[in-house]
Parts: sequence; structure tokens; C-alpha cells
Amino acid sequence: MLKNLVPFTFLLIFSFFSPSVLSQETNPQIYEIINSVSSDRIEEDIRKLAGFGTRNTFSDTVSDTRGIGAARRWIKSEFDQISTDCDNCLEVFYQKNLVTPEDGRSVPHEALVVNVVAVQKGIKYPNRYIIMSGDIDSRNSDTMDYTGDAPGANDNASGMAGTIEAARVLSQYDFESSIIYVGLSGEEQGLFGGKGLAEYAKKNNWDIIGVLNNDMIGNIEGVDGVISNRDFRIFSEPVPPTETEQERKMRRYYGGEVDGISRQLARYIHKTTETYMPEMNPIMIYRLDRFGRGGHHRSFNDLGYAGVRIMEAHENYIRQHQDIRTENGIEYGDVIEGVNFDYAKKLTAVNAINMASLAWAPLAPENVEIGGIVEPSAKLRWDKVGGDVAGYKIYWRDTTSPTWDYSRFVGDVNEFTLEGVVIDNYFFGVAAVGKDGHESLIVFPSDTF
Repeated sequence: MLKNLVPFTFLLIFSFFSPSVLSQETNPQIYEIINSVSSDRIEEDIRKLAGFGTRNTFSDTVSDTRGIGAARRWIKSEFDQISTDCDNCLEVFYQKNLVTPEDGRSVPHEALVVNVVAVQKGIKYPNRYIIMSGDIDSRNSDTMDYTGDAPGANDNASGMAGTIEAARVLSQYDFESSIIYVGLSGEEQGLFGGKGLAEYAKKNNWDIIGVLNNDMIGNIEGVDGVISNRDFRIFSEPVPPTETEQERKMRRYYGGEVDGISRQLARYIHKTTETYMPEMNPIMIYRLDRFGRGGHHRSFNDLGYAGVRIMEAHENYIRQHQDIRTENGIEYGDVIEGVNFDYAKKLTAVNAINMASLAWAPLAPENVEIGGIVEPSAKLRWDKVGGDVAGYKIYWRDTTSPTWDYSRFVGDVNEFTLEGVVIDNYFFGVAAVGKDGHESLIVFPSDTF
């Protein structure tokens, strides 16, 4: 009897889902990307960056071997070489902003803050961007000391090397949306590089899907005594600071206190990592950044863009923002010996697969609305998007859950009713699903009907 039921059961399951979506539950190309990331190349790049002695934003700009100038020229040369290898698929340029002592307490003299930008244009949506950033600059104990040695091997040659390596790997693929790989300067003195690029993006009307800011992705030995090459953190703010008063009022009655665009980006990274790299342990931190501290993604958040910080889970404070020295038998300083290159490879792969998934995905649905008050069901409707869309997937979760735990693919429709799912007890969202199985970010309802 059981044998007779199996084909029928399979038929029911198969008919419920679109065949194209079912067959692409995971994409083999994502595994190719993971396997293409090289720890040897990352190690070589970290050693090169640390070898410039200091990359303080206000250090030497003339020397070819020492200082921020030599570092950013080398980064640009790497992006240029990657572009040559992919038939000029990258547009590489400097983006600059002048800072003066009036701009902050950590600015000793007037200088140009120079970002190194490499743009890989999407085939279908060239003005739609997913951004991976690493910091170019380094510092020692006194951020105003721009002549002393500050190799910054982990903070943040690791994130910069990961960004360069992601460019090497992903430049071998074509994507629907654009990907930007960028080295940002001036982080240690006041997030100047991120602020400059965010303002540049706003001025040029970039449609930014999200920013993946990588700041310290190479340390596995925490000052708390924990050693882990699997844990990493994803920091994200709950809601954008640019929300309107009306949006704030709606949250009070309909929920969404932890469902802003940056938090949805964090959940996407969490889900993609668990799907393709189950050996890793992504930890979502419900905070803009570490307590009282900041990173370059914040500047994008300030202008209403989605952005998160990806970094190691267990920091070692004796290896960051410290002069190289030995005191009481303790070795201080951000040197090569404190970097685990295999771990940096893993976090680089985390970035690469998430950028690829988003860049291959269709546009996210717009104007998502929800209804079903005092009914034994939840109703959702949205504006359909163009492109190769297989359909849409509704997600929902318990109001206390950090992740989207339930989902249903509902086909190529623009509204659907979840019978028996009481609107009061869950939060809901909608994602577009491409014919290759890649999904957009989940969109939280912005209105009711």
C-alpha cells in the first residue's frame, strides 16, 4: 500500500511548486564560487597591504613602498589587472573627497580621502548595485600618529584582501545587477570614505540593493578565550533612520520594529550562508555596530540604504588599534601572525555567494500590502516585477523569531491569501523568485488594505 502512495505523494509535492524553482533549490554555480576563493591569494594580498608599513589616511602619499598612497595605487592596479583578465569587465576609478581639521578631532591636516572603486556592470539592471567594501586605512594606538608603523593586518587588510579576491572570482560571471568592489579610506578618522561614496551614490541615483561592509574578517582567537573559525557576526540596524513619521506610527500598530531593509539584508545573508555553507555559524546581531562603535556601512544607512557589517565573532583587542610592542609578556599589535587566512577565505566566500545570489535575483516586489484583520487568514498583495520571474514566495515567522521560518511559493501572481494563518500571530514578507531559483530580498509590508 505504501509503495502505491509514494508516486502519488511525489506528484502532489511536485505539482505544488514550479518545476524551475524545484530543480534550482540550490545553484551549482554558488558552490563553484565557494571553491574558487583562494586562501593563498588572500594571504598574499594581506601580506602586501601590511607591508606598506602604515596605511594611516594621513600618511605618505608619494612613496611607492610606504603609506596610504602606495596602498591605494596597488589596490587600483589589482582591480585593473582583474579587469584585464575579464576582458575589461570592471570600471575602475578613484572617488575622492577633501577633509580638513574642521571635519573632526582625528584630522591632523588637510588631505584627500581616496576610495578605490571597481564596478562590474549588470546586464539587465546596470544601475542596481550590491556593494562589498573593505577599509584601506590602518591605525595604531594614537590615531593622530600617521608616521609610525601600523600594519593593520586584520584591521583591515583582511577585509580589503577579501574584497579584491571576491572581485577576482565574481568577475568571471555575468550578473543581471551590478556589483561594486571598493576600498574605502578614512574609516579610523571618522568614516569619511563611506560618507563620501554614499553621497556620490545618492548624487548619481544609484539603486543600491545593499552594502556588505567587511571590517576584520581574519581573527579567530578572541580576547574572551574563544577560538572559532566558524562563527561570524552580521550587524544590522532595525529600521532606517530616514523613516517617515507615518512609517513610525504604522509600526506601533502593525509591527516591524526589527524589519527594516538592513535587517532583511542580514536575514538574507544568514539564510544563504546556512544553505550553501552549513559549516559556518552566522550570528545576527541586532545592533547597528559594536557597542558605541561604527563602520562604513553606517554612512550608507544614514542616507536610507540597506547595509550591514560582516566580521569575526570573537575580537582580540590587543591586536587592534595598538602600537606594536611587548608589555608584561603580552605582544600587542595588528600583525600578520594574528590572521587566519583560511577563516578570511570562508568569510570572503560568504560575501561572494550572497552578492552573486542578489545580483542574479530578480527585482524585489514593490508596494507590498497586507490585510486580514479579524479574519482566520492573512492576505498579501504586491506589484509584480519584470524579468525572468518564476513567481513569488510569501514568508512568515513568529513575532519573536529572528529568522523567516515558514514560506510558500505561490506562483506568478500579485496577491494571495494564506488560509488558516492568523495575521495577529506572525510577521509576513514577500520575495520575487527567479527562474533559476535565486530570490530577491524579502519585502516587509509597507501598508494595509
